[in-house]
Amino acid sequence: MFEVSEKPRRVERAFLVSVVRHKEEEARAVSLLKELKELVENLGIEVMGSILARVRKTYPKFLLGKGKVQEILELAQAAECDVIVFDNELTPGQQRNWEKECKGAVIDRHEVIIDVFADRAQTREAVLQVELARLEYSLPRLRRAWTHLGRQRGGGVTQRGEGEAQLELDQRMLRDKIASTKRELVQVIRQRTLSRKRRRRVPVPTASIVGYTNAGKSTLLNKLTGSDIYVADKLFATLDPTSRKMNLPSGRSLVLTDTVGFVRNLPHRLVDAFKATLEEALVADFLIHVVDLSSGEAVEQMETTLEVLKELGIVEKKIVTVFNKVDLVNDEIERASARFKDPDAIFVSATTSEGLEALAIVFEGILKEGVVEREYLVPHDRYDLVARLRRAGSIRREEPNEAGVFLLASPVDALIPVMEAFRSKHGS
Repeated sequence: MFEVSEKPRRVERAFLVSVVRHKEEEARAVSLLKELKELVENLGIEVMGSILARVRKTYPKFLLGKGKVQEILELAQAAECDVIVFDNELTPGQQRNWEKECKGAVIDRHEVIIDVFADRAQTREAVLQVELARLEYSLPRLRRAWTHLGRQRGGGVTQRGEGEAQLELDQRMLRDKIASTKRELVQVIRQRTLSRKRRRRVPVPTASIVGYTNAGKSTLLNKLTGSDIYVADKLFATLDPTSRKMNLPSGRSLVLTDTVGFVRNLPHRLVDAFKATLEEALVADFLIHVVDLSSGEAVEQMETTLEVLKELGIVEKKIVTVFNKVDLVNDEIERASARFKDPDAIFVSATTSEGLEALAIVFEGILKEGVVEREYLVPHDRYDLVARLRRAGSIRREEPNEAGVFLLASPVDALIPVMEAFRSKHGS
């Protein structure tokens, strides 16, 4: 039977292919090919070579014409590659045709990203999301697996008949598995939603860290909170949102949430499958948009992130733009250009800690926006409220007296109704 839940790693050397029809698309194609190289290398596969295949038109059988197909096969064979990876999406039929022709594995960007997600999944929800994406991707490709099986057995008429019957059975089982995975995923997401509601009942302001892959989001979270969240110089290093508490200079607390990085040409099936992973950004009080200033494509990466945020309907939130990795950029022109894109942006290095104090001050300012200071007299038996205000508000003055504790404070929205009962009669 065709297994899709766990895919054995069989390949070690890859040859990359990007098909381009128009000259004006070449620069972008080169950039995407570079990104694909990093994705493939993240899977532990060595990239031996690549080609930018320029064509006037595409063909249904191989996507490319026979001459270009032969050229790619010869290049891949000369480099002793055991897998050919297309940056373009292949149809199931094209994938089968290529594998028949080269007698080896042929995959596309879609499958690579699924494998990267699978390698990075660290919680039950992420595992289910990856599995669902792989199952849905695999369903129209089951025939490809049985083609391999038929070739291994010799492919007689009787065997092909058995294969067709088994194929129908596998398709039915796969559809059942997709349905059950969706049901379980609903339960897991519901549980996460309840956990989020419990956390929101503790009125601590929240901010979600968003941005392009490899922008340094996890490193920034690590530095700001002192946590040991998984950090690696890899695309999609964090699949699951990870929340940590940051203590601000004023003594207030802020919950920071890391999210999965965005990437160009992410298949829509994967956007939907992993949308729940990004939903933490929906409930955050504001967003921290981290951009890799050292990347030659910082502007395009910014636009990619903002486009995804727009799709999720969260671009109306306050966004703090953070240009990271300034320690790798000495060109003042690059900094000036970035400043032009967002005059209020903060320049930092999560590695060297440069600019992090200024960033914390910006966070303080955001939390104070629209907050009104009020006077409260909190009785001794409700000292728990004083502690909550310290964590999730701003206390400018605190004076114990016989009646309790006099406070001049600005509580966050969630605490205002609770504190109303203790407004000082002499206060504003």
